[in-house]
Amino acid sequence: MDLHLDYLDHLARESASFASALTETPSEAAVPTCPDWNADNLLWHLAEVQWFWGTIVRERLTEASRAEELKPDRPGDRAGLMAFYEQASRDLGEILAATSPETEVWTWAPDHSVGFIRRRQAHEALIHRIDAELTADARTPMDPPLSSDGVDEALRVMYGGVPPWGAFTPDNAKTLRFQATDTGDSWFVSLGRFTGTNPDNDKSYDEPDIHAADTDSGREAAATVAGSAADLDCWLWRRPTVEPLARSGQQDVLAEFESIISGGID
Repeated sequence: MDLHLDYLDHLARESASFASALTETPSEAAVPTCPDWNADNLLWHLAEVQWFWGTIVRERLTEASRAEELKPDRPGDRAGLMAFYEQASRDLGEILAATSPETEVWTWAPDHSVGFIRRRQAHEALIHRIDAELTADARTPMDPPLSSDGVDEALRVMYGGVPPWGAFTPDNAKTLRFQATDTGDSWFVSLGRFTGTNPDNDKSYDEPDIHAADTDSGREAAATVAGSAADLDCWLWRRPTVEPLARSGQQDVLAEFESIISGGID
């Protein structure tokens, strides 16, 4: 997490850009990055996500099910959807601003802080802003520092997070370095296996996974992926890049990494 980023400011900016991109986009317009959705489905998705997290924090909920019980029905037309989105987005920003980042509530991650939600929702809005702009065929640039933090979140949390009940065993011969050519940030990532049994449902795991080191020590990596922070962030989220990424090194390691992330992020 980049403690120097104003996540609330980015959340507000990205949320406003998302709405702006969809304002003149027909309801039935297909979302190229989410093939089963049209523009109104995308609008409802971010609206309900922002409503959900605003409710979690406002009510200090410790279980997700209670928020789901409170969720209103989807509005029936574009005007209703946009009004609901704008209210939910405004409420989320105000609730997060009024709540200490250290406050603990329910999240799906080991980190139960409101600070985690601030960061996660800034990136949720960023990626869906890109979806909206691609739907409207009006893509605009992404903020480099926020994008770099998005790469960090994707590698450490969305793909590489290890819950307390699990373990990651690295294969030290299979390593990658990710380099953001515009911000100068880099990440050293190991491939390996995640194992463990979830005590909540007794489901066992033994599957390929990744793990990002706390810092990049500069040691030699088997492969390298380089590009702007925005393009790296988009690629990790399975969104189209503006420029091609530069990939070098052992092709089998690159292919295995791509296989691990091929399912995308839920």
